[in-house]
Amino acid sequence: MSNSWEKLIVALDLEDKDKIIKVVEALSGRGVKFKIGSIAFTKFGPRFLSDIIKEKVDVFLDLKLYDIPNTMKRTASVIAQLGCWAFTVHLQAGEKALAAVKEEVVNVSKQRGCRLPLILGVTILTSSQSVDSDVDGLVGLADKVGIDGVIASARDARRIKSNYPDIKVVTPGIRNTGDDIGDQLRITTAQVAFEAGVDYIVVGRPIINEDNYLDAAKHLLEG
Repeated sequence: MSNSWEKLIVALDLEDKDKIIKVVEALSGRGVKFKIGSIAFTKFGPRFLSDIIKEKVDVFLDLKLYDIPNTMKRTASVIAQLGCWAFTVHLQAGEKALAAVKEEVVNVSKQRGCRLPLILGVTILTSSQSVDSDVDGLVGLADKVGIDGVIASARDARRIKSNYPDIKVVTPGIRNTGDDIGDQLRITTAQVAFEAGVDYIVVGRPIINEDNYLDAAKHLLEG
């Protein structure tokens, strides 16, 4: 797949700043995007995030916002001003909170001239079992309030795309055949995910735990 590099999001779940920089330097030239989650963000803070973004790298801030509407709205405003490519919210936060986040992000981006980030809603974590109806209900809510995409298993992707073709599907739990699945339950390969219609895959340990990040990413994408 010619554009699969641009569909790869590498999860930088690391406490080593130098290693994070090395991973970004190794892969950013291929158009890869990078996920900063609670581990790296808590340790290094928004300034480090901004430093990465200044290098014209697409950063996906994965903090899975889940709170009362006002708190989620204000946090989303700060995230938008950081210049992130995308960020996550928990769809279980409910319609009022999600609508407030969407409205705030659009307004802040217009008023301040900053990048309009994608809002990605978490359905059911791939480390947990899921019921189709639960996932479908959350995706329907995301579509109703204008959330740009959802975090969902590749096993749900074909159904989601069929019902909501404009919703982007971002899938974690990607492994090479024969890899240790770790704490993930619903895993799949990159090839199967793309065939199911997934827009982006999120990969951490199969790449960042290897010595050669570029080779590891290439192996995962090519199968």
